[in-house]
Amino acid sequence: MEINTTGITTTEFERIFKAHFKPLHAYACTILREEAIAEEMVQQVFYKLWEKREQVIINQSASAYLYRSVYNECLNYLKHQKVKQAHQQHTRHTTEEASEHASKKIIAKELEAKIADALTQLPEQCRTIFQMSRFEELKYREIAQRLNLSVKTIENQMGKALKIMRMQLAEYLPLVLVGLLHLLHS
Repeated sequence: MEINTTGITTTEFERIFKAHFKPLHAYACTILREEAIAEEMVQQVFYKLWEKREQVIINQSASAYLYRSVYNECLNYLKHQKVKQAHQQHTRHTTEEASEHASKKIIAKELEAKIADALTQLPEQCRTIFQMSRFEELKYREIAQRLNLSVKTIENQMGKALKIMRMQLAEYLPLVLVGLLHLLHS
């Protein structure tokens, strides 16, 4: 049955709707696997047909035209869902990364301030030896030569510095360990 939609009456349109709605709905369900969405897609096809009845010329059977229209409407819906899902995942991932980055920066700044404070708690010679060892990465022998001290004195002072630093930074040690583990697995 061919349809000339130009000048179609409400009665004729209703007849076409009633004759094709159920089979088109069943077809849309096979594509979408969701009855409510399938119904919406079929209704959308009929709505567009009615809205554009003055421009639409169907040169094939009404059934073929309607099935093709439902198929296209369903594919467009599925494509749109994929785009929405990809956008949601991207947004969620970006938000999580930004949040994680911000909290890491805050923790790093707190830790940095706490380390600086802990360093000020060290006696001067102890602090100098600790800084040379940890920040300049010098060996105990090199520190001993520079400061004109024995290697044993350097070892003792480093032990003292590490003990004081550990006590001062005790609350941050779990965070430091988690951060180190995260860096190792990244």
